[in-house]
Amino acid sequence: MSQRTRRPNSGTLFGILATIVVGCLSGCTPYQFGNASMFPQNIRTVHVPVIRNATFREDLGVRLTEALNKEIELRTPYKVTADPLADTVLRCEVVDETKRVLTENDADYVRALDAAIQVRASWSDRQGRLLMKNSIVPTDDLTILFSQDERFVPEAGQSIDTATQKAIEDLANRIVSQMEARW
Repeated sequence: MSQRTRRPNSGTLFGILATIVVGCLSGCTPYQFGNASMFPQNIRTVHVPVIRNATFREDLGVRLTEALNKEIELRTPYKVTADPLADTVLRCEVVDETKRVLTENDADYVRALDAAIQVRASWSDRQGRLLMKNSIVPTDDLTILFSQDERFVPEAGQSIDTATQKAIEDLANRIVSQMEARW
């Protein structure tokens, strides 16, 4: 009787190799993929009440609320809900809106302007603990001040409304970025 050496089939080798690779990549804790890894994992829902507006432009609060809801749904794993008993509440207030002239021509006609909006924001859980903290300048204030300005040129067909909408969208993006988990 002759002894035959038995070679493992390629499927078995592939399975062993795949197990080793997955084990090496995962390390001690499982790695998370996608945008969900950038945000706190214990939160499922966010309530964004209609944003208060302390300026004379009465539509800014509503427009910023809409932009924030879209940005949260698009970039985070959270669900925006109308329920005030959600896991967290994002409260904001538009505190200032300005328009200033940047350049004029020789006949004193406006060539370029700046539209600026300032917003105070705070994000807290059900127990009232702040979840969004100012990582640049630590203060005792319970809110973070966000300011955004956009340049517009009326001669090029741009208006205060287009500049304001761009500033609102940029503000929503920056506020949602502050909701990311700290390292």
